[in-house]
Amino acid sequence: MTAATLGSQRFRVLLAGVFSQVLCVGIARFAYTPLLPVMQQQTWMGDADGGWLAALNYAGYMLGAVLAATIRSLYIKDLLFRCGLILAVLTTAGMALTEHFWVWAGLRFLAGLSSSGSMLLASGLILHWLMQHRQRGELGIHFAGLGIGMVVVSVAVEMMLQLSFSWQTQWWGFSLLGAALLVPAWQWLPRPEKPVVGAPAANSQPAMPPTRTFMRWMLAAYFCAGYGYVISATFLVAIVEREPLLAGLGNWTFALAGLAAAPAVMLWDLVARRVGYLGALIIAMCIQVVGILLPAITANAAAVLLSAVLYGGTFLGCVSLVLTMAGRLYPSSPARLMGQMTLAYGVAQICAPALTGMLAEASGNYSLGLWLAGGFVALGAVLLVCLRRVDQTAQRLDAAAKAAVYA
Repeated sequence: MTAATLGSQRFRVLLAGVFSQVLCVGIARFAYTPLLPVMQQQTWMGDADGGWLAALNYAGYMLGAVLAATIRSLYIKDLLFRCGLILAVLTTAGMALTEHFWVWAGLRFLAGLSSSGSMLLASGLILHWLMQHRQRGELGIHFAGLGIGMVVVSVAVEMMLQLSFSWQTQWWGFSLLGAALLVPAWQWLPRPEKPVVGAPAANSQPAMPPTRTFMRWMLAAYFCAGYGYVISATFLVAIVEREPLLAGLGNWTFALAGLAAAPAVMLWDLVARRVGYLGALIIAMCIQVVGILLPAITANAAAVLLSAVLYGGTFLGCVSLVLTMAGRLYPSSPARLMGQMTLAYGVAQICAPALTGMLAEASGNYSLGLWLAGGFVALGAVLLVCLRRVDQTAQRLDAAAKAAVYA
Protein backbone atom coordinates (compact mmCIF):
# COMPACT_ATOMS: atom_id res chain seq x y z
CA MET A 1 0.00 0.00 0.00
CA THR A 2 1.49 3.34 -1.09
CA ALA A 3 1.73 6.30 1.25
CA ALA A 4 -1.00 8.13 -0.68
CA THR A 5 -3.32 5.12 -0.59
CA LEU A 6 -2.65 4.59 3.10
CA GLY A 7 -3.36 8.25 3.81
CA SER A 8 -6.66 8.04 1.93
CA GLN A 9 -7.61 4.86 3.77
CA ARG A 10 -6.73 6.46 7.11
CA PHE A 11 -9.02 9.39 6.29
CA ARG A 12 -11.91 7.04 5.45
CA VAL A 13 -11.38 5.02 8.63
CA LEU A 14 -11.45 8.17 10.76
CA LEU A 15 -14.54 9.42 8.90
CA ALA A 16 -16.26 6.10 9.60
CA GLY A 17 -15.67 6.81 13.26
CA VAL A 18 -17.02 10.35 12.90
CA PHE A 19 -20.22 9.12 11.21
CA SER A 20 -20.67 6.40 13.83
CA GLN A 21 -20.33 9.02 16.56
CA VAL A 22 -22.90 11.32 14.94
CA LEU A 23 -25.32 8.38 14.64
CA CYS A 24 -24.81 6.44 17.87
CA VAL A 25 -23.96 9.31 20.23
CA GLY A 26 -25.22 12.45 18.52
CA ILE A 27 -28.60 11.08 17.43
CA ALA A 28 -29.32 7.93 19.46
CA ARG A 29 -28.05 9.51 22.68
CA PHE A 30 -27.90 13.32 22.52
CA ALA A 31 -31.02 14.05 20.45
CA TYR A 32 -32.87 13.44 23.71
CA THR A 33 -31.34 16.60 25.23
CA PRO A 34 -32.84 19.21 22.84
CA LEU A 35 -36.03 17.13 22.53
CA LEU A 36 -36.53 16.87 26.31
CA PRO A 37 -38.27 20.27 26.75
CA VAL A 38 -40.36 19.59 23.62
CA MET A 39 -41.49 16.23 24.98
CA GLN A 40 -42.21 17.80 28.37
CA GLN A 41 -44.44 20.39 26.71
CA GLN A 42 -46.31 17.93 24.46
CA THR A 43 -46.53 14.83 26.68
CA TRP A 44 -47.00 13.92 30.32
CA MET A 45 -43.23 13.84 31.05
CA GLY A 46 -41.95 15.69 34.15
CA ASP A 47 -38.46 16.53 35.38
CA ALA A 48 -38.06 13.34 37.41
CA ASP A 49 -39.27 11.17 34.51
CA GLY A 50 -36.81 12.89 32.18
CA GLY A 51 -34.00 12.26 34.64
CA TRP A 52 -34.84 8.57 35.01
CA LEU A 53 -34.95 8.05 31.25
CA ALA A 54 -31.52 9.66 30.98
CA ALA A 55 -30.23 7.45 33.79
CA LEU A 56 -31.45 4.32 31.99
CA ASN A 57 -29.75 5.48 28.81
CA TYR A 58 -26.47 5.69 30.69
CA ALA A 59 -27.13 2.30 32.30
CA GLY A 60 -27.22 0.85 28.80
CA TYR A 61 -23.99 2.65 28.02
CA MET A 62 -22.40 1.11 31.11
CA LEU A 63 -23.44 -2.40 30.05
CA GLY A 64 -21.71 -1.70 26.75
CA ALA A 65 -18.61 -0.68 28.67
CA VAL A 66 -18.65 -4.03 30.48
CA LEU A 67 -18.84 -5.85 27.15
CA ALA A 68 -16.01 -3.75 25.74
CA ALA A 69 -13.87 -4.55 28.77
CA THR A 70 -14.49 -8.31 28.73
CA ILE A 71 -14.52 -9.23 25.02
CA ARG A 72 -11.05 -9.80 23.61
CA SER A 73 -11.83 -10.91 20.04
CA LEU A 74 -11.56 -8.10 17.49
CA TYR A 75 -14.00 -9.95 15.24
CA ILE A 76 -16.69 -10.07 17.92
CA LYS A 77 -16.07 -6.41 18.73
CA ASP A 78 -16.46 -5.57 15.05
CA LEU A 79 -19.74 -7.55 14.90
CA LEU A 80 -21.11 -5.80 18.00
CA PHE A 81 -20.10 -2.39 16.65
CA ARG A 82 -22.12 -3.03 13.49
CA CYS A 83 -25.07 -4.31 15.51
CA GLY A 84 -24.84 -1.07 17.50
CA LEU A 85 -25.21 0.99 14.31
CA ILE A 86 -28.45 -0.81 13.46
CA LEU A 87 -29.69 -0.58 17.05
CA ALA A 88 -29.12 3.19 17.08
CA VAL A 89 -31.45 3.66 14.11
CA LEU A 90 -34.14 1.29 15.43
CA THR A 91 -34.25 2.76 18.95
CA THR A 92 -34.44 6.30 17.56
CA ALA A 93 -37.42 5.37 15.38
CA GLY A 94 -39.01 3.49 18.28
CA MET A 95 -39.19 6.64 20.42
CA ALA A 96 -41.86 8.01 18.04
CA LEU A 97 -44.12 4.97 18.36
CA THR A 98 -45.24 5.25 21.98
CA GLU A 99 -45.76 7.44 25.04
CA HIS A 100 -45.43 4.55 27.50
CA PHE A 101 -42.73 5.22 30.10
CA TRP A 102 -41.39 1.67 30.30
CA VAL A 103 -41.17 1.28 26.53
CA TRP A 104 -39.29 4.57 26.38
CA ALA A 105 -37.10 3.31 29.22
CA GLY A 106 -36.22 0.16 27.28
CA LEU A 107 -35.49 2.13 24.13
CA ARG A 108 -33.25 4.61 25.96
CA PHE A 109 -31.40 1.72 27.60
CA LEU A 110 -30.77 0.08 24.21
CA ALA A 111 -29.79 3.44 22.70
CA GLY A 112 -27.18 3.78 25.44
CA LEU A 113 -25.92 0.31 24.61
CA SER A 114 -25.51 1.31 20.96
CA SER A 115 -23.64 4.50 21.88
CA SER A 116 -21.03 2.49 23.76
CA GLY A 117 -20.33 0.68 20.49
CA SER A 118 -19.32 3.91 18.83
CA MET A 119 -17.46 5.35 21.82
CA LEU A 120 -15.58 2.24 22.94
CA LEU A 121 -15.70 -0.56 20.38
CA ALA A 122 -15.17 1.76 17.41
CA SER A 123 -12.45 3.63 19.32
CA GLY A 124 -10.60 0.37 19.97
CA LEU A 125 -11.05 -0.87 16.38
CA ILE A 126 -9.88 2.43 14.89
CA LEU A 127 -6.93 2.71 17.27
CA HIS A 128 -5.97 -0.90 16.44
CA TRP A 129 -6.11 -0.16 12.70
CA LEU A 130 -4.05 3.02 13.08
CA MET A 131 -1.34 1.34 15.13
CA GLN A 132 -1.35 -1.76 12.90
CA HIS A 133 -0.63 0.49 9.92
CA ARG A 134 1.89 2.60 11.87
CA GLN A 135 -0.29 5.71 11.88
CA ARG A 136 -0.60 8.27 14.67
CA GLY A 137 -2.45 6.70 17.59
CA GLU A 138 -4.59 9.76 18.37
CA LEU A 139 -8.39 9.69 18.43
CA GLY A 140 -9.10 13.41 18.30
CA ILE A 141 -10.72 13.35 14.85
CA HIS A 142 -12.83 10.33 15.78
CA PHE A 143 -14.18 11.98 18.92
CA ALA A 144 -14.84 15.22 17.02
CA GLY A 145 -17.85 13.34 15.64
CA LEU A 146 -19.51 13.61 19.03
CA GLY A 147 -19.33 17.41 18.98
CA ILE A 148 -20.52 17.45 15.37
CA GLY A 149 -23.43 15.23 16.43
CA MET A 150 -24.42 17.73 19.13
CA VAL A 151 -24.46 20.52 16.57
CA VAL A 152 -26.47 18.43 14.11
CA VAL A 153 -29.21 17.45 16.57
CA SER A 154 -29.49 20.96 18.04
CA VAL A 155 -29.83 22.68 14.67
CA ALA A 156 -32.18 19.95 13.41
CA VAL A 157 -34.52 20.31 16.40
CA GLU A 158 -34.54 24.10 16.05
CA MET A 159 -35.37 23.83 12.34
CA MET A 160 -38.11 21.28 12.93
CA LEU A 161 -39.61 23.44 15.68
CA GLN A 162 -39.77 26.34 13.21
CA LEU A 163 -41.77 24.01 10.95
CA SER A 164 -44.06 23.12 13.89
CA PHE A 165 -43.10 19.45 13.80
CA SER A 166 -44.37 17.39 16.73
CA TRP A 167 -41.99 15.49 18.97
CA GLN A 168 -42.91 12.22 17.18
CA THR A 169 -42.13 13.68 13.76
CA GLN A 170 -38.78 14.90 15.03
CA TRP A 171 -37.83 11.41 16.23
CA TRP A 172 -38.82 10.05 12.80
CA GLY A 173 -36.65 12.67 11.13
CA PHE A 174 -33.68 11.67 13.24
CA SER A 175 -34.21 7.99 12.43
CA LEU A 176 -34.08 8.75 8.67
CA LEU A 177 -30.91 10.80 9.13
CA GLY A 178 -29.44 7.96 11.19
CA ALA A 179 -30.17 5.44 8.43
CA ALA A 180 -28.23 7.64 5.98
CA LEU A 181 -25.26 7.91 8.37
CA LEU A 182 -25.19 4.15 8.93
CA VAL A 183 -24.01 3.47 5.37
CA PRO A 184 -20.56 5.19 5.46
CA ALA A 185 -20.03 4.24 9.12
CA TRP A 186 -20.54 0.59 8.15
CA GLN A 187 -18.64 0.54 4.87
CA TRP A 188 -15.59 2.68 5.61
CA LEU A 189 -14.36 0.90 8.74
CA PRO A 190 -12.47 -2.18 7.49
CA ARG A 191 -13.08 -5.57 9.02
CA PRO A 192 -10.20 -6.67 11.29
CA GLU A 193 -7.45 -8.32 9.29
CA LYS A 194 -6.36 -11.84 10.08
CA PRO A 195 -2.67 -11.84 11.11
CA VAL A 196 -0.25 -13.49 8.71
CA VAL A 197 1.38 -16.55 10.26
CA GLY A 198 5.03 -15.86 11.03
CA ALA A 199 4.72 -12.11 10.34
CA PRO A 200 6.06 -9.71 12.98
CA ALA A 201 3.49 -7.88 15.05
CA ALA A 202 2.65 -4.48 13.62
CA ASN A 203 2.34 -3.05 17.07
CA SER A 204 5.42 -3.91 19.11
CA GLN A 205 4.90 -1.40 21.88
CA PRO A 206 4.96 -3.08 25.29
CA ALA A 207 2.11 -2.77 27.75
CA MET A 208 2.61 -0.54 30.79
CA PRO A 209 0.18 -2.00 33.35
CA PRO A 210 -0.93 0.73 35.79
CA THR A 211 -0.31 0.47 39.51
CA ARG A 212 -3.17 -0.15 41.93
CA THR A 213 -2.80 3.39 43.25
CA PHE A 214 -3.19 4.77 39.74
CA MET A 215 -6.30 2.70 39.05
CA ARG A 216 -8.03 3.58 42.32
CA TRP A 217 -7.39 7.31 42.10
CA MET A 218 -7.99 7.51 38.37
CA LEU A 219 -11.30 5.64 38.60
CA ALA A 220 -12.44 7.94 41.41
CA ALA A 221 -11.43 11.06 39.47
CA TYR A 222 -13.14 9.81 36.31
CA PHE A 223 -16.30 9.10 38.29
CA CYS A 224 -16.27 12.76 39.36
CA ALA A 225 -15.74 13.87 35.77
CA GLY A 226 -18.66 11.71 34.64
CA TYR A 227 -20.97 13.25 37.23
CA GLY A 228 -20.17 16.75 36.01
CA TYR A 229 -20.39 15.86 32.34
CA VAL A 230 -23.80 14.23 32.40
CA ILE A 231 -25.74 17.07 34.05
CA SER A 232 -25.10 19.54 31.26
CA ALA A 233 -25.28 16.79 28.62
CA THR A 234 -28.79 15.88 29.78
CA PHE A 235 -30.34 19.09 31.07
CA LEU A 236 -28.51 21.99 29.37
CA VAL A 237 -31.35 22.82 26.98
CA ALA A 238 -33.99 22.48 29.70
CA ILE A 239 -31.93 24.65 32.09
CA VAL A 240 -31.64 27.44 29.54
CA GLU A 241 -35.29 27.27 28.43
CA ARG A 242 -36.47 27.58 32.06
CA GLU A 243 -34.95 31.07 32.30
CA PRO A 244 -37.41 33.69 30.97
CA LEU A 245 -34.60 35.88 29.66
CA LEU A 246 -33.03 32.93 27.79
CA ALA A 247 -36.14 31.27 26.35
CA GLY A 248 -35.49 30.21 22.76
CA LEU A 249 -31.70 29.91 23.20
CA GLY A 250 -31.65 26.35 24.52
CA ASN A 251 -30.97 24.50 21.27
CA TRP A 252 -28.46 27.11 20.11
CA THR A 253 -26.63 26.83 23.44
CA PHE A 254 -26.35 23.06 23.02
CA ALA A 255 -25.20 23.53 19.43
CA LEU A 256 -22.53 25.96 20.64
CA ALA A 257 -21.32 23.35 23.14
CA GLY A 258 -21.02 20.83 20.30
CA LEU A 259 -19.27 23.37 18.09
CA ALA A 260 -16.70 23.93 20.85
CA ALA A 261 -16.33 20.18 21.44
CA ALA A 262 -15.56 19.21 17.83
CA PRO A 263 -12.09 20.82 17.52
CA ALA A 264 -11.34 20.70 21.24
CA VAL A 265 -10.34 17.04 21.24
CA MET A 266 -7.50 17.74 18.82
CA LEU A 267 -6.42 20.81 20.82
CA TRP A 268 -6.24 18.74 24.01
CA ASP A 269 -3.94 16.28 22.22
CA LEU A 270 -1.58 19.23 21.68
CA VAL A 271 -1.92 20.35 25.30
CA ALA A 272 -1.08 16.82 26.48
CA ARG A 273 2.14 16.87 24.46
CA ARG A 274 3.26 19.90 26.46
CA VAL A 275 2.03 19.15 29.99
CA GLY A 276 1.31 15.41 29.90
CA TYR A 277 -2.00 13.55 30.02
CA LEU A 278 -2.65 14.11 33.70
CA GLY A 279 -1.71 17.77 33.44
CA ALA A 280 -4.07 18.26 30.50
CA LEU A 281 -6.88 16.48 32.38
CA ILE A 282 -6.42 18.69 35.42
CA ILE A 283 -6.58 21.86 33.31
CA ALA A 284 -9.65 20.61 31.43
CA MET A 285 -11.53 19.71 34.61
CA CYS A 286 -10.78 23.06 36.26
CA ILE A 287 -12.14 24.90 33.22
CA GLN A 288 -15.16 22.59 33.17
CA VAL A 289 -16.04 23.53 36.76
CA VAL A 290 -16.44 27.15 35.66
CA GLY A 291 -18.54 26.09 32.67
CA ILE A 292 -20.88 23.99 34.80
CA LEU A 293 -21.42 26.61 37.50
CA LEU A 294 -21.99 29.71 35.36
CA PRO A 295 -25.71 28.95 34.68
CA ALA A 296 -26.23 28.46 38.43
CA ILE A 297 -24.62 31.83 39.20
CA THR A 298 -26.22 34.04 36.55
CA ALA A 299 -28.92 34.04 33.88
CA ASN A 300 -26.96 36.52 31.75
CA ALA A 301 -27.08 35.34 28.12
CA ALA A 302 -23.38 35.99 27.47
CA ALA A 303 -22.39 34.04 30.59
CA VAL A 304 -24.59 31.08 29.64
CA LEU A 305 -23.14 31.00 26.12
CA LEU A 306 -19.65 31.14 27.62
CA SER A 307 -20.66 28.26 29.87
CA ALA A 308 -21.60 26.21 26.80
CA VAL A 309 -18.24 26.93 25.16
CA LEU A 310 -16.27 26.00 28.31
CA TYR A 311 -18.32 22.85 28.85
CA GLY A 312 -18.16 21.75 25.22
CA GLY A 313 -14.47 22.54 24.98
CA THR A 314 -13.56 20.33 27.94
CA PHE A 315 -15.88 17.37 28.52
CA LEU A 316 -14.97 15.57 25.31
CA GLY A 317 -11.31 16.42 25.78
CA CYS A 318 -11.41 14.59 29.12
CA VAL A 319 -12.90 11.49 27.49
CA SER A 320 -10.43 11.54 24.60
CA LEU A 321 -7.42 11.99 26.91
CA VAL A 322 -8.46 9.12 29.17
CA LEU A 323 -9.16 6.71 26.31
CA THR A 324 -5.88 7.68 24.63
CA MET A 325 -4.13 6.92 27.94
CA ALA A 326 -5.74 3.48 27.83
CA GLY A 327 -4.21 2.96 24.41
CA ARG A 328 -0.80 3.97 25.76
CA LEU A 329 -1.01 1.60 28.71
CA TYR A 330 -2.32 -1.36 26.69
CA PRO A 331 -1.36 -0.81 23.00
CA SER A 332 -2.45 -4.29 21.87
CA SER A 333 -5.80 -4.24 23.71
CA PRO A 334 -6.86 -0.67 24.54
CA ALA A 335 -10.50 -1.61 25.19
CA ARG A 336 -9.30 -3.55 28.24
CA LEU A 337 -8.73 -0.34 30.19
CA MET A 338 -11.21 1.79 28.21
CA GLY A 339 -14.02 -0.38 29.56
CA GLN A 340 -12.89 -0.12 33.18
CA MET A 341 -12.55 3.65 32.97
CA THR A 342 -15.92 3.98 31.30
CA LEU A 343 -17.54 1.89 34.04
CA ALA A 344 -16.55 4.53 36.58
CA TYR A 345 -17.74 7.28 34.24
CA GLY A 346 -20.97 5.36 33.60
CA VAL A 347 -21.88 4.79 37.26
CA ALA A 348 -21.88 8.56 37.74
CA GLN A 349 -24.00 8.98 34.62
CA ILE A 350 -26.67 6.68 36.07
CA CYS A 351 -26.82 8.33 39.49
CA ALA A 352 -26.51 11.99 38.49
CA PRO A 353 -29.45 12.50 36.06
CA ALA A 354 -31.97 10.71 38.29
CA LEU A 355 -30.85 12.66 41.38
CA THR A 356 -30.76 15.98 39.51
CA GLY A 357 -34.20 15.40 37.99
CA MET A 358 -35.72 14.71 41.42
CA LEU A 359 -33.99 17.76 42.94
CA ALA A 360 -35.23 19.95 40.07
CA GLU A 361 -38.79 18.68 40.47
CA ALA A 362 -38.68 19.34 44.21
CA SER A 363 -37.08 22.81 44.01
CA GLY A 364 -38.34 24.04 40.65
CA ASN A 365 -34.87 24.67 39.22
CA TYR A 366 -31.56 22.96 38.44
CA SER A 367 -29.26 25.15 40.57
CA LEU A 368 -28.54 22.59 43.30
CA GLY A 369 -27.81 19.93 40.69
CA LEU A 370 -25.33 22.24 38.96
CA TRP A 371 -23.53 23.05 42.22
CA LEU A 372 -23.24 19.34 43.02
CA ALA A 373 -21.87 18.64 39.55
CA GLY A 374 -19.30 21.45 39.82
CA GLY A 375 -18.23 20.19 43.24
CA PHE A 376 -17.68 16.67 41.94
CA VAL A 377 -15.54 17.84 39.01
CA ALA A 378 -13.45 20.03 41.34
CA LEU A 379 -12.89 17.03 43.60
CA GLY A 380 -11.81 14.98 40.59
CA ALA A 381 -9.22 17.61 39.65
CA VAL A 382 -7.81 17.55 43.20
CA LEU A 383 -7.52 13.74 43.04
CA LEU A 384 -5.58 14.00 39.77
CA VAL A 385 -3.19 16.59 41.24
CA CYS A 386 -2.40 14.18 44.08
CA LEU A 387 -2.11 11.22 41.71
CA ARG A 388 0.30 13.06 39.44
CA ARG A 389 2.64 13.68 42.34
CA VAL A 390 2.76 10.23 43.90
CA ASP A 391 2.29 7.60 41.19
CA GLN A 392 4.89 6.20 38.80
CA THR A 393 2.35 5.23 36.12
CA ALA A 394 1.09 8.82 35.94
CA GLN A 395 4.66 10.07 35.65
CA ARG A 396 5.44 7.58 32.86
CA LEU A 397 2.31 8.59 30.94
CA ASP A 398 3.13 12.28 31.20
CA ALA A 399 6.70 11.65 30.09
CA ALA A 400 5.50 9.57 27.11
CA ALA A 401 3.07 12.31 26.04
CA LYS A 402 5.74 14.99 26.18
CA ALA A 403 8.38 12.88 24.38
CA ALA A 404 6.13 11.51 21.62
CA VAL A 405 7.12 12.39 18.04
CA TYR A 406 4.35 12.09 15.44
CA ALA A 407 4.69 11.73 11.71
